[in-house]
Amino acid sequence: MKPFPLPLPQGMSAETFLAEYWQKKPLLIKAAFPSFNTPLSPDEIAGMACEEGIESRLILERDGDTKWQLSHGPFDESIFSELPQSHWTLLIQEVHKYVPELAQLLESFRFIPNWRIDDIMVSYSPVDGSVGPHVDQYDVFLLQGLGRKRWQVSTAEASDGDLIPDIDLQILSYFEAEQCWELEEGDMLYLPPGVIHHGVALEESLTYSVGFRAPAEGDLITSFIDYLAEERFSPEHYQDPDLTLQQHPGEISAASLQRVREIINSIPVNDDDLACWFGQVVTESKSGERVEPNSKALSVDAFVKRFQQEDTLFRCELSRFACIEQENAMLLFVAGTLTTLSSEMKAAVYLLCDQRMHIATEWAPLLEIPDNIALLCRLYNEGHLYFDNDQG
Repeated sequence: MKPFPLPLPQGMSAETFLAEYWQKKPLLIKAAFPSFNTPLSPDEIAGMACEEGIESRLILERDGDTKWQLSHGPFDESIFSELPQSHWTLLIQEVHKYVPELAQLLESFRFIPNWRIDDIMVSYSPVDGSVGPHVDQYDVFLLQGLGRKRWQVSTAEASDGDLIPDIDLQILSYFEAEQCWELEEGDMLYLPPGVIHHGVALEESLTYSVGFRAPAEGDLITSFIDYLAEERFSPEHYQDPDLTLQQHPGEISAASLQRVREIINSIPVNDDDLACWFGQVVTESKSGERVEPNSKALSVDAFVKRFQQEDTLFRCELSRFACIEQENAMLLFVAGTLTTLSSEMKAAVYLLCDQRMHIATEWAPLLEIPDNIALLCRLYNEGHLYFDNDQG
């Protein structure tokens, strides 16, 4: 497959970007996608906001006591005829799940590990539309898809005390911009976590935000402990057969704390547990959506014949793929489920996890291994892969 161009300034390598900018400082990328044509129109975005199961938000800036107002979809279509001419923004999460052209856009960001990519959000704003100055705790690439937008940023630290009180949004009451850029169609701005940013539409505007997963450390620890509790912990309960009479029954004794410390220290953490847990948790769907099995399951022979006829196989965007190579096995994670495979399947597993679109000619030598064919066929029948003619 022809490699997708890097959306970086001319002459900048992925290695340079990662070393000098990733999670360090903002970067303006003029003409990152010079021939980019937005696959969504404002009317289509409004239509998506009216659909059940699609996460949408409307942020309306007002004067007076209700400076900012947040509403969650799905919306009745009549609301859009009632909106003012300016100062509002409509946001749709995970649009890459519904628009194949946007899913393919993610191929240009493969210099970042796939498991780190979260989703593509689209925001539509009329003139002066904004979501206010705010801070995100994750990396984001902001691609201008329609119109022009002015972005102001600051690397100053912000605290909860800087937020506008009594609203449902994390908007700063004030910030002083250090840099200011005007983005046109095809331009893109990279922002690391913690950078204050404020985008204002200079005209009717669409922005595509490529966001990255950055789970909180506390959430990771809680998730791992829950996994161990289910998979590894002993069913035994707290015991104290050597309990002695205490002078103060209301006191938690040093001996009790020591016993609890021994239980905590006995938590069986090993590399295999860590790998199995992490691969499953980062490939789970954020929204909880899962694919439906193919209503017309194919035999292995029928699948190979169709693959060769149709040439291209696609990954369902509801299914996240990742893998971990071990000494004698490959761990394949698909939509939060682990499959342990032989090392002979390494090339096939890497190809599955690296790419969203699979070409039959690239797979031809790999299909000489029966286990590879069986794996592809199973994933197709389960709904994680599909042919273009399956849609609709």
